[in-house]
Amino acid sequence: MSDLVSTPISDEPSSFSVVVNGSTVELPDEGASLLDVLRNRLGLTSVKDGCSPQGQCGCCTVLVDGQARVSCVTPARRVKDRKVTTLEGLDDAHKWADALCATGGSQCGFCTPGIVMRLAATEAKHGPLDEDRTKDALKAHLCRCTGWQTIVEAAVDLPKHDPGRDLDLAGQRAQLEGGTQQIVAPSVSMGNAGFADDTAPADALIAVMGADGEWVVAETLTEARATAGKVQGRRTTANAEPPIAVPDGDWDLTLSTSWVEPAYLETDASWCVPGGEPATVLANGGAFGAKLSSEIPQVAARLANKHGRAVRVLASREDSVRNGPKRPPLAAGINADGSGVIRVAQTPGIAEAIAQVAPNLDVEEVQIAGPPTSAALRAAGWAEALILLHAANAAPIVAPNGATASATFDGDTIAVEVDCGTLLDHAVARSYAIGAAHMAYSWVTAESLTLNPDGHVEDLTVRSFNIVRAVDTPRIDVTFVASQDQPINGSDAAFAAVAAAVWQQRGLGAIWPTG
Repeated sequence: MSDLVSTPISDEPSSFSVVVNGSTVELPDEGASLLDVLRNRLGLTSVKDGCSPQGQCGCCTVLVDGQARVSCVTPARRVKDRKVTTLEGLDDAHKWADALCATGGSQCGFCTPGIVMRLAATEAKHGPLDEDRTKDALKAHLCRCTGWQTIVEAAVDLPKHDPGRDLDLAGQRAQLEGGTQQIVAPSVSMGNAGFADDTAPADALIAVMGADGEWVVAETLTEARATAGKVQGRRTTANAEPPIAVPDGDWDLTLSTSWVEPAYLETDASWCVPGGEPATVLANGGAFGAKLSSEIPQVAARLANKHGRAVRVLASREDSVRNGPKRPPLAAGINADGSGVIRVAQTPGIAEAIAQVAPNLDVEEVQIAGPPTSAALRAAGWAEALILLHAANAAPIVAPNGATASATFDGDTIAVEVDCGTLLDHAVARSYAIGAAHMAYSWVTAESLTLNPDGHVEDLTVRSFNIVRAVDTPRIDVTFVASQDQPINGSDAAFAAVAAAVWQQRGLGAIWPTG
């Protein structure tokens, strides 16, 4: 379906009034969600769309008469004559922005506006937040970058932004860790980090993917999704199983990993004007390498040229899960002398990634049915190889870039030490290490995706990714080796070291997730 959709949802829609951030506005009753109205009609871009309309990531949280509500599953007509507050209208938003910047509780900044609204509502109801109440409030949210702990620290202590802190150096450290251009500032916590869909022209057409894989273009998101027949993704009740068999052999240690979802919060989005350069999908973060091969910018350019107007292209959460690249699953056998075989999903560059750190391991690439895979995802291949060698013979965790890390886990606290050169900014370096530690813990213990026999992903909701929540995350203590060496990425080494420590603590179970 390639023609522009122009059929209105209703010929003569009724209207209703609502108070948004203190001002009364009249809105047509077009069947849109509150999220759609706030973002696309009123231009309030702090309200983010991370899973719409699943209502599971929390990025679109606003206040309705002072109560936190997920706006993507709230019909706009239900807030008739009520008071809606977004981050743009929150009186004390600056204190939350300062605190999150000070602790590193906001990295890319996509999820934090919704989190701030939830925390502000919780504070207004219960008074100053403690650790338990903050973690309980975060049950309604997903943050993939920070690992939760720095968010909790910001909410409990509410530290102020240090005017003497060099945020340019902080941005340099963030860029090293995130692998792409990044900024660090209180404004990032407000959602003002330049995400592609926030910067699109207000009069741009909107393109979404239909069930047949073709792009449907319409004047509004409501029209486009209605015409495309978007259906909310589901979570299957079937069990996830590792897709690759362990190589034959008499091994001292074996490991089989499952399909997992990178779960970056900002789904792929871009926009372009005719003859122009499309907006980057990377925005203020690298999505752990998962967006590097995104086709969305090229689609935006093609559709803009075709229609002679600016076009916004938006991937749904289900689109990102079905079509986005995954970490290549693998199965391996290894002996104490370091010899062994890793059988891995066929992926360009994966054998080379493994060989960088484990040249004595044989790599067998195999074809399996499933979503696309990529060696660009965080430490793909080489982390697993180092984890296996560390478990087999206590080999050190040394990343290909020379960063080193070590970790221990006693069941209550993860302790990780990282040597990644000059820190540039301690809060940012610590935040990325904590985020990597959380990702590693969650990967080893909980995360998996279920695929059907044809290789199509069946777990399409945010909750079905099984990412460990704040209330279930162990304490993470990070120390850094003092160094004047050139600064390099350290969070990937921390990711591998923590995964190795958690696997050891879990008894070196042969299948991940161990839980």
